[in-house]
Amino acid sequence: MDYDVTKYRSDFPILSREVYGKPLVYLDNTASTQTPRCVVDEIERMYFQHKANVHRGVHALSQESTLKMEHTRERVRDFVNAASVEEIIFTRGTTESINLVASSYGSLLSEGDEVVLTVMEHHANIVPWQLLRDRVGIVIKVVPMLADGSLDMDAYRSMLGPRTKVVSVTHVSNVLGTVNPVKEIVALAHSHGAVALIDGAQAIAHIDVDVQDVDADFYVFSSHKMYGPTGVGVLYGRKSLLEKMPPYQGGGEMISQVTFEHTTYADLPFKFEAGTPDYVGIAALHTAIDYMVSVGVSRMAAHERELLDYTTRQMLQIPGMRIFGSAPGKEAIISFLIGDAHPYDVGMLLDKLGIAVRTGHHCAQPLMHALGVEGVARASFAMYNTIEECDAFLSALRRVASMLV
Repeated sequence: MDYDVTKYRSDFPILSREVYGKPLVYLDNTASTQTPRCVVDEIERMYFQHKANVHRGVHALSQESTLKMEHTRERVRDFVNAASVEEIIFTRGTTESINLVASSYGSLLSEGDEVVLTVMEHHANIVPWQLLRDRVGIVIKVVPMLADGSLDMDAYRSMLGPRTKVVSVTHVSNVLGTVNPVKEIVALAHSHGAVALIDGAQAIAHIDVDVQDVDADFYVFSSHKMYGPTGVGVLYGRKSLLEKMPPYQGGGEMISQVTFEHTTYADLPFKFEAGTPDYVGIAALHTAIDYMVSVGVSRMAAHERELLDYTTRQMLQIPGMRIFGSAPGKEAIISFLIGDAHPYDVGMLLDKLGIAVRTGHHCAQPLMHALGVEGVARASFAMYNTIEECDAFLSALRRVASMLV
């Protein structure tokens, strides 16, 4: 594959630093990707050239920052192929996007209505629905998985019924790397009159997402997992649904007219964007998307999959190695344990060798319980990782295994 990873690495200054005297090998990309220089340059440009509150000023700076924000909305719309910019809501991240839907659309549900989740959901796609259950009395159903970490689609089909109102599932598991068949999941939900929310936090940087092709009613993701700044998220919502949903928060920007007796709300998308948004980060998200498109999401994913396949084969030769998740077509995430060694010990020792991995339950405690473990170590790859870094990781793993097993 014609993919010059060395050229792309030069766009990420942090990758050239050392940790404990060792070259940094950053393999915590599922938690957060690093940010290219062009995105940081845009943040600086916004602060030094265009900083002024959006949508509320007639002066030049306000007009400029407003245009930057709204151009990003159109860029996001095009990137995920939404039908209208009115369907693109800016939030603080995937977590807030899901909470918005659970709170606002959830207010339209009644006691006994059913919400279907899966065992592999992030806590951000579990707890908001539990809060709704406590307020309204909905019923939560959970789809199990098969031995390879793929979703049990037969079980999913059996859970759908006349009381099913929402199906909310992850596109890609942040622990297993499993890519769920979201198009089929959505179609089955719709056949039972339910709406479908897809958590795309782990998919957006690795899969060409087309919300109209998937036919999702809601699709959510975060900037910081797609080479953009932190604190910015996106909620795509079908316009017909957003129009009938009540506001999630009240304040400036989301109103049309306010009196102490009555308030009318702004049109979409502003009805769901109360207060001053992170227009600096939003403008930088535009740059991040441009960067991803210039490289090619599918090209990045193919490179990551080569790293995944190579590293997985080598890891399985290490005595005591256990890898969780082997579903076909999984994304470049490897969750593992070495014998009975605690994942925290593995992660700490790898860190001393310059290898950055994540350890713990990864905000997926129900999945950990299903796997029969309390936590795992996780290595995850991005478009700037190299085979040489995989070798450094593998060498460090062998050294750690010899110490702990």
